[in-house]
Amino acid sequence: MPATRRIRVSGRGASADNCVRRRDWYFDIAITTARRPAVKVAALAADHAIPLAAPARLPLPAGVKPFRLNWPYILVIAAYHAAALLAFMPGYFSWSGLVVALLGTHLCGLFGINLCYHRLLTHRGLKCPKWLEHAMVIVAMSCLQETPARWVAVHRRHHQFADEQPDPHSPLANFFWAHMGWILVDQPELARLGIYERYAKDILRDRFYVALERNNWLVWINLGQIPLFFGIGFTVAWLSGQTPGGAALAGLSIMMFGVFVRTVLVWHITWAVNSVTHLWGYRNYETDEDSRNNVVVGLISNGEGWHNNHHADPRSARHGLRWWEIDNTWLTIRFLAWLGLATDVVVPNAHLAGRPPGSRLTTRGTTGVPVD
Repeated sequence: MPATRRIRVSGRGASADNCVRRRDWYFDIAITTARRPAVKVAALAADHAIPLAAPARLPLPAGVKPFRLNWPYILVIAAYHAAALLAFMPGYFSWSGLVVALLGTHLCGLFGINLCYHRLLTHRGLKCPKWLEHAMVIVAMSCLQETPARWVAVHRRHHQFADEQPDPHSPLANFFWAHMGWILVDQPELARLGIYERYAKDILRDRFYVALERNNWLVWINLGQIPLFFGIGFTVAWLSGQTPGGAALAGLSIMMFGVFVRTVLVWHITWAVNSVTHLWGYRNYETDEDSRNNVVVGLISNGEGWHNNHHADPRSARHGLRWWEIDNTWLTIRFLAWLGLATDVVVPNAHLAGRPPGSRLTTRGTTGVPVD
């Protein structure tokens, strides 16, 4: 277990406990942190191995071939892409709609996918009040990226078998497979009941998440946001003096950009973390899979693209470590901690900061979440 020290922090909203912190950075906001609990992670053994050779092409996960197309997913993804393209056609396009799409992409991706699904639920890198956690889950589900239990289970399996055949979406099989192809076909190894039992039991102890699974809330949330965005756009335009017909067109534009364009953008940003950041970029750590830090993905994903840092230290709520590795999700977590809305924040492992350059990190084999 890495060495810990007691530090004093100032500010308001939370009290300070023991904090595991890197020796090469410091922050002085009020974050209630805790000793790193025992985690199911492989030992970070420094064997001073030489850099990994170019990886061989992986076979697809067992049972995928012959392909059995997942037609509901294919049709929904195709329809959303078609609607997103239609939004840019004359008669539908509006600058206000584009602003809504870009702002929604930023906020829904950051709070819903990055902070909630990934750093909070999957890796338990922080804790939030249940009302805030559940609110962020609703935001995440509006991005149409599966239920919380499903998302968490698939991602934990990815960490356990990163860039090996059982990895659900390794680009070492092929780029399209990692980016979106894995969603379009049935994978027997991702059968819901089995993967939930193995990787998401902690999530389903909360009755809220069980209700989301049983009552098809993923469908209802995504259907419900369509009239919501239309209604907001229509109301604002009508109150601004537009005719009912003009207000209807404005509402339609806001709906198409706010729902379809925004969802497609969040999809591809998330998918790029799966595909691009295991192929192109630089490595701060010689991990035993092929994760990379990619500058472009790191910036557009609000910090998720510093993927090699993340695989080296999956529990940490901070992914960007160098000065240029801007991590807006981490900055948001710091702000929530200052407000007293984030506690037990897991910071980068001090053990990693003192490792000899080029030493090999063994990270596969476990899911990187606390022992129950």
